[in-house]
Amino acid sequence: MKRGTRKAAVVGVALSDCGRVAGATAYALHAQAARRALADAGLDRTVVDGFASAGLGTLAPAEVAEYLGLRPTWVDSTSVGGSTWEVMAAHAADAIAAGHANAVLLVYGSTARADIRAGRRTGTLSFGARGPLQFEVPYGHTLIAKYAMAARRHMIEYGTTIEQLAQVAVQARANAALNPEAMFRDPLTVDDVLSGPVIADPFTRLHCCLRSDGGAAVLLAAEEYVRDCRTAPVWILGTGEHVSHAAMSEWPDFTVSPAAVSGRLAFARAGVGPADVDFAEIYDAFTYMTLVTLEDLGFCAKGEGGAFVEKGRLLVRNGELPVNTDGGGLSAQHPGMRGLFLLVEAVRQLRGEAGERQVRRRDGGLPRLGVASGTGGWFCSSGTVVLGKD
Repeated sequence: MKRGTRKAAVVGVALSDCGRVAGATAYALHAQAARRALADAGLDRTVVDGFASAGLGTLAPAEVAEYLGLRPTWVDSTSVGGSTWEVMAAHAADAIAAGHANAVLLVYGSTARADIRAGRRTGTLSFGARGPLQFEVPYGHTLIAKYAMAARRHMIEYGTTIEQLAQVAVQARANAALNPEAMFRDPLTVDDVLSGPVIADPFTRLHCCLRSDGGAAVLLAAEEYVRDCRTAPVWILGTGEHVSHAAMSEWPDFTVSPAAVSGRLAFARAGVGPADVDFAEIYDAFTYMTLVTLEDLGFCAKGEGGAFVEKGRLLVRNGELPVNTDGGGLSAQHPGMRGLFLLVEAVRQLRGEAGERQVRRRDGGLPRLGVASGTGGWFCSSGTVVLGKD
């Protein structure tokens, strides 16, 4: 087989214990997710020669690989916030295609909620005050405020309403109600979302993601390994990545996310378009992220995201485009850089393993194409992955 022609498949996925996890370290959650993903694939850890991790340790991923007993010959520690894992999946697929790795394990784990409860850390109001951020932090421009300001710009520019943004949270909760692993499953109404305490105008609390503990792992392998796996392969069909800005003053348009570039690249490389996709897993630290990413991936025109999310279009049950089928970061779990969870859920959907929240095509069959799109920072970066069964 010629170098550079091997296909890469996701052959194992898993979550660690998630939600309220007391007494476990972040390293332990990494290990638990990794063991479960390998068991899911039916492969031994000795086949793993590539490893990708970010967010833990002084020398990530060296420390985590050591903890897991791995000695990889290909590594990636790219860290671009929530989009890290889609970008890493793209790098891993390229490495497999080039023959630089045969099986790559992506792992994440965080005790974000437990650490705050125990007083080991505080909430993340800012990413720091060095470099370009020094010109924003002194004025109280918090992480949440950056997203809120972008949402307000969309509302002014296109007439998007706060009720339309609230619908994103309402429909995410309805999907979470079908997911036994979701932290919050009780129904929500638009009034529930709007009546909560304001966090950063226009966001109330339920416009913002929850904070949880948890980990996830995804194992990618070259096509010749697929026959040895216990699960059906889910193929990486196309990927794209893009970095937009760091300082808000350098962001050309608050109503356009970097997914506009990463999505275009991923679809073009996969040879498909948004109309071919059966479901989407979209990073949703805030309701506006879902809405603007839907526009930028091409599921609706720019400025029409508000109208698109109305009338239940994002629901697993009878929605035109089921989005965040597990409940997303708004209702299922959000332990920090949640992008790896998007890939886990996408694979489970394509395999038909999602239980009550399983997406079905109009003919009753299982989905054939899905997209996972992660966003990092304050719309600073994006990674998009198109996945399929064929």
